[in-house]
Amino acid sequence: MRTHAMWLGASALTLAWYSTALADAASSASTDQNSSATIETVVVTAERRTENLMTTPIAVDVLSGEDIAAKGVTSVDDLQFIAPTVTVDNFGQGIDFNIRGIGKGEHNSQTMTGVITYRDGVATFPGYFTGEPYYDIASIEVLRGPQGTFVGQSATGGAVLVNSNDPTIGGGYDGYAQAQYGNYNDGQLQGAVNIPISDTLAARVAVYGEARSSFYSITDSSAADNCPGQKYSGCKHSYNPGDLQIGAARVSVLWKPTEALTVSIKTDADYLDFGGYPASPYYEGFKTFPFGSTTPNPHYSDIFHITQNYANLGQDKFTRSVLKVDYVLPDGIKLRSVSGYQTGITNYKTDLDGTDYGSLASAGTPANWFFWDIVGESIWSQEFNLISPDNQRVTWVLGAWAQQDRYNYKSPYQFVIGQPANGSPDVLANNYELEGTTPNISWAGFGQVGFNVVSGLQLQLGARWTTEKTKNVDLNILQYGTLLSINQSEKSYSFDYKASLNWTINDNNFAYAFVSTGYKPGGLNVPVGIGTPAPFGPERVQSYETGWKATWLDGHMRTQMDAYYNNYQHFQVTIGYPAFPVFGFEVNDPKPSQIYGFEGETQASFGNLSFSAGVGLMHTALGGFYATDPRIPVALPCDPLTGPSNAFGTCVNLKGHPQTYAPDVSYNLSAEYRFDLGNGDTLTPRVNFSHQNPQYATLFDNQSQGDLLAARNILGAQLELKHNDYLLTLYSTNLTDQHYEAALNSGLRFAGAPRQFGIRLLKVW
Repeated sequence: MRTHAMWLGASALTLAWYSTALADAASSASTDQNSSATIETVVVTAERRTENLMTTPIAVDVLSGEDIAAKGVTSVDDLQFIAPTVTVDNFGQGIDFNIRGIGKGEHNSQTMTGVITYRDGVATFPGYFTGEPYYDIASIEVLRGPQGTFVGQSATGGAVLVNSNDPTIGGGYDGYAQAQYGNYNDGQLQGAVNIPISDTLAARVAVYGEARSSFYSITDSSAADNCPGQKYSGCKHSYNPGDLQIGAARVSVLWKPTEALTVSIKTDADYLDFGGYPASPYYEGFKTFPFGSTTPNPHYSDIFHITQNYANLGQDKFTRSVLKVDYVLPDGIKLRSVSGYQTGITNYKTDLDGTDYGSLASAGTPANWFFWDIVGESIWSQEFNLISPDNQRVTWVLGAWAQQDRYNYKSPYQFVIGQPANGSPDVLANNYELEGTTPNISWAGFGQVGFNVVSGLQLQLGARWTTEKTKNVDLNILQYGTLLSINQSEKSYSFDYKASLNWTINDNNFAYAFVSTGYKPGGLNVPVGIGTPAPFGPERVQSYETGWKATWLDGHMRTQMDAYYNNYQHFQVTIGYPAFPVFGFEVNDPKPSQIYGFEGETQASFGNLSFSAGVGLMHTALGGFYATDPRIPVALPCDPLTGPSNAFGTCVNLKGHPQTYAPDVSYNLSAEYRFDLGNGDTLTPRVNFSHQNPQYATLFDNQSQGDLLAARNILGAQLELKHNDYLLTLYSTNLTDQHYEAALNSGLRFAGAPRQFGIRLLKVW
């Protein structure tokens, strides 16, 4: 504990020294005219009203549309490179999104996410459809820590609020157009136009399109090259190595017939064809095999050079409509309604062993496996708010929320895990197949009140009651030809709260301290032929946080620092079935985990020089319980509470193991300098760097199973030339071309994006 305290203190001093040193250097190098430029005021909308970032008691990163372009943020994967203690591990059909070590650590649809994304005020799909591009965006807010009051369930780690640009009433036909081309034949077009219709009505249309060749080289040395008549064949002609084709469009309409009434309608339509997510088995990253031996691994390969003998497919199609209505009463109270409807279909195929020779299990038995599914999902949601006027001694928000999220595993049996026989993957005796519907229904009431006790000192109290129910409807499973039917349900309740004391010390300093809670629903285990496992329960987190936000040097620099402690209870984890560990099922950790850390950030602008920096330090430790790694086939019992540990190491006490996807150190740096060329023209070089320490992909920390994901050091650079309304940019991401594992799932290693570079032209009017 003493070591960690010294570590956090030293880091805080380092960040403060770094910021001050850069500020002094920049200040001395700037002219009086340049020094007049200060950092713009940033607002956040996390608490249903527009507030100044520097006086909001939340650890949050806010990116404007300009920041998104400057930092090379194009999708959710990139958020981990601009904010501390954020990890995004993309394994194809979904992501493990974690903030401060809390989020989603299990790769399945029955486990809810712990970091939810909102688009224009509506919670989006919690697992699938995660590759939606960022285009025509007004702001992105990354909220760290549980957001139990306003976001509710599925925000134990935090939340991301993505706000697209609104139409402008009274404006002209303004907008932008952007074209980009880079290596891997990466071509991109996007743009938006504001359409004035009347003095009270305007529309905005935005579009995005991208096509890119695969990052991968795939070979198939198997003898079978032609499989006529097979619906889901692994033939060469059906391979897609990961060629990307994306099309997206958004239509927005804003109507303001009176000063009191504002109506907004936004509809998104996305076609996301990623071509598939090729991956290779973890052991192909070992130079020797078995791990730790001196025997050269004949299958050792680069992460982008793989073999496969089954098709790849990764395709999402969905639409989302959001209706937002605001009405301000004569006394200033705002009534708000936000309605959302989303529906989509995801289609996925993969070579589950990731080879053309069969996977090498720990026992050395070769096997060929494949997986494919077609899943539909639809979400209805409704939220009502009553919001008091700002700048009163007592401010308050009341809300009610309801949502139905319905998964439909298509019939007949459009979810298949199989092992081919005699060249055919459609052999029922070798397959695990599933069909049916899983609806999830949630509703909640919430509120928050803020009371200014004395000048500069505010007490905030917030609470939320949530009820959630999930069930399987006519869920049928064919396990190796045997029919298993299940109708099971799980219901949970949660009362979450936040109590915060906020102190505006003066115009430049703000401090806060709070205790808050968060909740993530439980779910259902599917049967595996040995009975129906019990449902797993919800996760809960109690968080203590204190923070200090300050503005320095006449508004040229701002800093945010916070320290937090999380008591994380009932963590949902997949382990071996206690009585028969060959099968896996999901349980709750019976003992609480501990997570604590420090975060510090700074942003500064001194004339032509701007920079930012952020650091996150984190310690995580599981509560004590015993588990069998389901990847290691054994038949020895292992009770989660009593064990016992055995000589074979197959019943492991996980006490003290780190959380999954929780690097203990992460930091990011960025800087840019604008050269004035005359006549308003500028040339701006900028650089962005992000580091994440190694992290574990499972709780078992078994390096011989590929659990340790190496450190990530991602360097990006841009050179931007501005002339009138044109921006010409040379860009590069992952400039050093680091080949790293972005995620581990089902024994497969999924690669992060390699080096990309190109040219981009933007025209604004």
